[in-house]
Amino acid sequence: MIWALPQDAMSQKYSNEFLTIGVGARAHGMGTAVTASQQDVYAPAWNPAGLAGLSPDAGLEIGAMHAEWFGGVGNYDYLGFTLPLSGKNQRIGFSLIRFGIDNIPNTLSLYEADGTINFDNVTEFSAADYAFLGTYARAYPKANGTLHLGGNVKVVHRTIGEFANSWGFGLDLGAQLEKKNWTFALLGRDITSTFNFWSFSFTESEKETLQITDNLVPINSLESTSPTFVLAAARKFSVTDNINLTAELDLIATTDGKRNTLLSADPVSVDPAFGLEADYGEFIYLRAGVSQLQRIEDFDMQERLNSRPSIGLGLKVGQLNVDYAYTDLGEDDGRSTYSHIVSLKLGLKPGGER
Repeated sequence: MIWALPQDAMSQKYSNEFLTIGVGARAHGMGTAVTASQQDVYAPAWNPAGLAGLSPDAGLEIGAMHAEWFGGVGNYDYLGFTLPLSGKNQRIGFSLIRFGIDNIPNTLSLYEADGTINFDNVTEFSAADYAFLGTYARAYPKANGTLHLGGNVKVVHRTIGEFANSWGFGLDLGAQLEKKNWTFALLGRDITSTFNFWSFSFTESEKETLQITDNLVPINSLESTSPTFVLAAARKFSVTDNINLTAELDLIATTDGKRNTLLSADPVSVDPAFGLEADYGEFIYLRAGVSQLQRIEDFDMQERLNSRPSIGLGLKVGQLNVDYAYTDLGEDDGRSTYSHIVSLKLGLKPGGER
């Protein structure tokens, strides 16, 4: 396998797409429709304003997640924490995200100088994407509702073995407005555009192999991620004294050109996501959602609507939350595309109380 990047990497569609996967089994169980309702340590990945939804009494909160995508080919991991500041209604958070594909064969040295094949020359490398998020959020309580504002400063580091690496920097801004049982939200992801600066370090021998095999030799370049905007609304219902229901609808607007979404246009395309969460006494949770609605043509050239469904479970014991989600990437080519996602959340209150 020869790994090469496009020579002109400026303004690539789907740049830094690993960050749109999102973290936390609760979010994935709800079809990723959580921009308005996510208010915990996982909020920075969905809407940094959600951190302000945690009360100062909640103290330190720690979250961790592991998921395997594409039938175990890719590993997606998250570790983060949030804690209140001494100032009233303020929180900070720090998050680390990694998406990696490991054990990729490197065949650039497969052939010897005399043209013979030597499989002992085949080595392995990893392609990994990392993101570090530093988050600040603040709540502004009012008589007619509470406004949450927050932002992320993010650093993105991407590596492809020893051949290539990049550093990127970006900014996210978000807001949530709580009014009675409603929460409305607005998110601007990569609001200033996120820029990745790529550098490459192929040897002369590797460059020659790329040219012989009709692959472009990448050059140092700049890749940008266009802004994405999300408009969301969530509604809470009290079914009985012990049973509650939360429903949320997100409208995700990308600005990097025409995409295969439900509402497709150039340069803005809109992709809806819908999620439901039912809980019994805030102890056990059932979740379901749907997202990524796409028009697909089958072999008979008949167009139909494809989607990515998901379901999930959650259990809260004291200050420990254990969440699980099952989601399908929605492919129809026979490959194993399902994913099992498990995440944990632990709260540590001031004074050692849990």
